[in-house]
Amino acid sequence: MVENLKDRILSDNLPQHIAVIMDGNGRWAKQKGAQRIFGHKNAINAVRDISEGCAELGVNYLTLYAFSTENWGRPRYEVDALMNLLVSTIRSETKTLMENKIKLNTIGDLDHLPKKCLKELNEAKEITKDNDNMVLTLALSYSGRWEILEAVKSMIKDGMRPEEVNEESFGAHLFDPSLPDPELLIRTSGELRISNFLLWQLAYSELYFTKTLWPDFRKKDLYEALIEYQQRERRFGKTSEQLKAH
Repeated sequence: MVENLKDRILSDNLPQHIAVIMDGNGRWAKQKGAQRIFGHKNAINAVRDISEGCAELGVNYLTLYAFSTENWGRPRYEVDALMNLLVSTIRSETKTLMENKIKLNTIGDLDHLPKKCLKELNEAKEITKDNDNMVLTLALSYSGRWEILEAVKSMIKDGMRPEEVNEESFGAHLFDPSLPDPELLIRTSGELRISNFLLWQLAYSELYFTKTLWPDFRKKDLYEALIEYQQRERRFGKTSEQLKAH
């Protein structure tokens, strides 16, 4: 079943960059009569599976919305548990990243992370920096509005004149200008919103929503999202006739 789906994916029409809003961990745990952190722990399996799946297919960039700036407002015990889980996960998954030649990257207001988390992140980024199969970016303490505001502040600090401000110069002041805009955004759990994620970069992304809760999301679900993506016509504001003329 899974391999049949994989065979239907056109290798010459893959998105270069996939972004994912990993949603539904708490609901998944509640369905099983467990605490929310149980859902977060089981979500690691989905992260591993999808990261490997994207790398195997030839996707160059995968960005996961791991922790938003708004998530700091959750109960303290849950935030602390998430930070501890982040540390242990980075330690245990670095080997997998190396085996799949995946480079670890981060975006977000990292200064807010506990020093222990930041240390583990920086070490893993250093270890994987030369991997060239795929870039896995974790959005941590991240907010799309915050990133846009920080870009504006940076442009003002650089003394840019109004006539110098355009899409290219603005993009150069985002958190990581090397990341191309995602062609595909996947959100799990059935929610139909983008929740302050990559607001500038998602301007022309295809949006794919699934009711599957993130801890249950596997390669099969990824393949289904890619098959639907490849059936869409990406017009970027133009007409179908204009695209066919080229």
